[in-house]
Amino acid sequence: MDATARAWGGLGHRVVRASAASAWDASVAETKLADPRAAEELMQRGPTGLRVLVGESKMTAQRRPPTWSEMFGVIGHLRSVYAMALLDLPAADNTPTWRALGWATVPVLVSRATVDALQHTMRLLAHLKAAGLDQVAESAVVVVMTTTHSTAREVRAVEQLARQAATHLVRVPFDPVLARPDPLDPRSLSKATRTALTEVAAAVVDRCPADLGPHERASVA
Repeated sequence: MDATARAWGGLGHRVVRASAASAWDASVAETKLADPRAAEELMQRGPTGLRVLVGESKMTAQRRPPTWSEMFGVIGHLRSVYAMALLDLPAADNTPTWRALGWATVPVLVSRATVDALQHTMRLLAHLKAAGLDQVAESAVVVVMTTTHSTAREVRAVEQLARQAATHLVRVPFDPVLARPDPLDPRSLSKATRTALTEVAAAVVDRCPADLGPHERASVA
């Protein structure tokens, strides 16, 4: 789910659109989302069967990205339909993102493979612990995205420090397919990239409750 509350989230470019439905339509539907059929009508489907609720890119009198309060309402309704929700959130520099991190089952912290980005990620983990959110920091999965064919020595050194600070860190190697803002088919990725992304998915699933009761749902940020 594109939960960035912005008109330039980019998730819509990564899936083949079967309809014009977006997060805006979901916010308008409100309580109807508790009906699985209504929820499914708003979803795009990727080649793996993953349901995707893309963000709204228009800013008009008729359509706009939902506000944070509207977005949280959408998430709440969809949690009664789907056992797991993967949220695409903005950077952790605002109150709504911290709120989402606070109740997320498995925060997935994505960092570029640069010295600055990795240091920011370690600082975020430290801030979470300082704010009393130790469990959030300990359950987080850090994903390091490599954006070039080669990685500088100083970046690898900081990555080793980040690996010590994080409970689980996965490096995704550079892949030209990921570098293009086009609809993504995992089968077009290199074997190394598919292996890394499978490791990320496995780490997330391993940290989710094994058995979900009728009123218990897992959310992933």
